[in-house]
Amino acid sequence: MAFKDLREFIEKVREMGQLEFIEGADRDNDIGSLTEIFAERNEHPLLLFDNIKGYKKGFRVASDILTDHRRTALAVGLPPNAGKIELVKMWKERIKDTKPIPPKEVSDGPIFENVEQGDKVDLLKFPSPMWHEQDGGYYIGTSDAVVMKDPDLNWVNLGTYRCQVHDRNTLGIYISPGHHGRIIREKFWAKGKSCPVAVSFGQDPTIAITAAFAVPYGSSELDFAGWMRGAPAEVVKGPLTGLPIPAAAEIAIEGEIPPPEVEHKIEGPFGEWPGYYAHGARDEPVIKVRSVMYRNDPIIAGSPPLKPHLRILGLPFGAASIWDNLEKMGVPDIHGVWTYASSSASGGGMPFIVISLKQRYHGHAKQAALVAMGGRTGAYLGRYVVVVDEDIDPTNLDEVVWAIASRSDPATDIDIIRKAWSTYIDPRMTPKQKDEGDITNSRAIIMAVRPYEWIKQFPPVNAITPEQRQKAVSKWKNLLEPYGLAGR
Repeated sequence: MAFKDLREFIEKVREMGQLEFIEGADRDNDIGSLTEIFAERNEHPLLLFDNIKGYKKGFRVASDILTDHRRTALAVGLPPNAGKIELVKMWKERIKDTKPIPPKEVSDGPIFENVEQGDKVDLLKFPSPMWHEQDGGYYIGTSDAVVMKDPDLNWVNLGTYRCQVHDRNTLGIYISPGHHGRIIREKFWAKGKSCPVAVSFGQDPTIAITAAFAVPYGSSELDFAGWMRGAPAEVVKGPLTGLPIPAAAEIAIEGEIPPPEVEHKIEGPFGEWPGYYAHGARDEPVIKVRSVMYRNDPIIAGSPPLKPHLRILGLPFGAASIWDNLEKMGVPDIHGVWTYASSSASGGGMPFIVISLKQRYHGHAKQAALVAMGGRTGAYLGRYVVVVDEDIDPTNLDEVVWAIASRSDPATDIDIIRKAWSTYIDPRMTPKQKDEGDITNSRAIIMAVRPYEWIKQFPPVNAITPEQRQKAVSKWKNLLEPYGLAGR
């Protein structure tokens, strides 16, 4: 189903019994702390904060929006009650038939309910939270959609890049090397121009997901969002920049990013998705805000990076992309793909990838690992790729660790790849590398599979077979269901 805006999605979540309404929180400590504490539960609600201390009633913040896999499934039209690997498989099948649907430009929308330009711009009226205790400031942009247009190829890019509030009309913006928004703004700077930009800070969940997705360079994320929604995304033309802005966004700004030699400010530190403050506080470009638009009773959409075992998205879309790429490259009999140690909302940035497969030939498992690391999704700030047999559930970390401990030999089953694509937020990148601009890291491939050369002689597992398990589940379904043990 296509949700017209964030509010409609929140209402559906409320009907599902997954909304927690919180009043009286403060933006310095409570909002970020409660967001992380709730996310520690396997099943947890969406949080909606109102009556935030020091701010006008109705100026709200939503967080933990898509951290539960059921809400992520709901947002993209998948069955919320399906199993996790089944959901990844469904998404993998869906992306095989991606048919872009261009956005629909409309003349008006809720985003124009309040429009303030020039000296009237005041970003300080919004309750931008301090998401983590050691952050260097308040971040309005953690689930944003940053809109830019390539000056040469004339296509529109949406990206999720963090935005810090510096003052009434200035935002800090950080974009890691290699990301499309960074390439586009550098094209403008090379021409001696500032980069026009629009940013929305609360939009329907499909646009939010798309902005963080690894869509190929030159492809319009708004077209991809239309496909994901099953209907065109409605946009308005920004009065100052002409850039497309989601018509039902909660808050949006227009402005420009001057070349850094013209203006820059210290941005950060900010707790990023690898789980560290690796980037620190550094000089970064700024957005000079010329206009702010917002709905009555606006909602800041918050999706702050959390500790690595907690997800921004409850469903790892990147795992589906890796699975799809494995099949496109002719790697057979993949039984599942899952990712760990990343709360990144993007399709890329996967430090720990697990691939489950049924081995069919010598080198099959190694082939799968290399292909997974070679595609864009698996290439960005990867760290480990683990390949396991088909009897291992890749979503069960206990089983994955057991496979590594019992089926791999450290001397023969670990390979190292060097000089791979990384980012300044990589916590393991040395200070010297950062100073020299060497934004690379190494990767490890772990073959946690039965050695194919003697697979038939490998000791059998002392566990119930899938067939026997199914018989027991069928016979004792009423006993097992209340404990969540009737499924796999």
